[in-house]
Amino acid sequence: MENIDFETTVKRIKYAGEFFSPEFPVHISRAPGRLDLMGGNDDYTGGLVFESTIKEATYAAAQLREDGLVVLRNKTVTDAGWQGEIIINLEDLSDEHYVKEMVNRSPSVRWTAYVLGNLHYLKKKYGITKGIQLYMESTVPLNRGVSSSAAIEVAVMKSSAAAYGIDLSGVQLALACQWVENVIADSACGIMDQIAVVTGKKGHVMPLICQPCIPELLITLPDELQVWGIDSGVSHQVSGIEYEAARAAAFMGYKMICDFEGLDVTLDTSSDIPCYTDRFWNGYLANISRSVFYQKYEKLLPETVNQKEYLEKCKIHVDPFTPLKDEVQYNVKANTRYAVEENQRVQLFSELSRGASVSPSERAFGLMGDLMYQSHYAYTECGLGAKATDFLVDLCRNEGIGNGIYGAKITGGGAGGTVAILGNKNAGPTINRIFKTYSEAKLGEPYLFEGSSDGADSYGIVVV
Repeated sequence: MENIDFETTVKRIKYAGEFFSPEFPVHISRAPGRLDLMGGNDDYTGGLVFESTIKEATYAAAQLREDGLVVLRNKTVTDAGWQGEIIINLEDLSDEHYVKEMVNRSPSVRWTAYVLGNLHYLKKKYGITKGIQLYMESTVPLNRGVSSSAAIEVAVMKSSAAAYGIDLSGVQLALACQWVENVIADSACGIMDQIAVVTGKKGHVMPLICQPCIPELLITLPDELQVWGIDSGVSHQVSGIEYEAARAAAFMGYKMICDFEGLDVTLDTSSDIPCYTDRFWNGYLANISRSVFYQKYEKLLPETVNQKEYLEKCKIHVDPFTPLKDEVQYNVKANTRYAVEENQRVQLFSELSRGASVSPSERAFGLMGDLMYQSHYAYTECGLGAKATDFLVDLCRNEGIGNGIYGAKITGGGAGGTVAILGNKNAGPTINRIFKTYSEAKLGEPYLFEGSSDGADSYGIVVV
């Protein structure tokens, strides 16, 4: 989104429906969605991920009140048919369990988990006492695998903190928003979405080691390359059963490997987000090399296991955010293998990207694309595939041969959502043809993501 659009939006927010008082400053922030180019489902296992931002973004505007009320107005969710106007007392946000009950009282207010959760966090951590007025609107499509939840969390947290005189940015801001999504929204996400929309830069891709949050130097892709995303129109849910089952299965495999090695796995509560750890791999499957996994561990893991079988053998489940369920068969081997293999795939992709930015070559581009296809098919083994996204990726493979498309993959948590595509900068006509063919197949209403924008920290806070 260009600056002129940003300025227009700022003016519209300030005067929208006489929502804000002219007597007090309004703090406005902007957070884009993100496109997961590689590594989207290995952040919780400590892997390297490779993220870019999109042009679509969420705006949040905050103004303090003299009383203790919290007044919310969300134009986007109102337009979607949900309850977009909420008034409560700030004091009601003191208790975590009460906040969770409040945001789950009906589907029409579920979105408030990402807003009231932020205010609960600020009250708990910083002791805020004044009420606040919050206005939100967004162009990030909901539940399409481009982090609409992280965009609203970050935009609201940054603008609200600024209104209260609290400086939140970088990793600290991302971790705060991840806590909200894990604890209040009950979505077992890693850190990649939040840090990408906080620190991303227009025209760059961000490699991030999720242990728990170590951003590497941003990479500018070669001028010859461009990234697109096509939303399949099939909703993706981070809190959906497919994602939860895949995540839980990876932690099951991790515990089985630790038991085989006689390693104690202990709960680390030193940060806001608790996690289990060990003395060899620090709790991260990504720290197991691919060759060692093949040599020692793959043959030890069952293809599938249920809750009862697992707990009889391993005693405890070592992920605080994915409860095991009786009716689920967990794909332990595939999801554990994915965590190890995907980390290496993303490392190779990252190094190829850095090399190609200095010395571009068709060979490097082709290898990068093949790594994306490998990643996509691994999602299916993990139980995270979807008919619509498989169809899109097959279109990219078939239509893209000789027409500038190098690779494509499902993004984020999978099971629907968006497909990321890497191609030659002149492949626009091929992308449009793929988009048209997919639309005619009537598997879902597609949406094209094209271009990027700066993250929340780069935009900063506009005070009006």
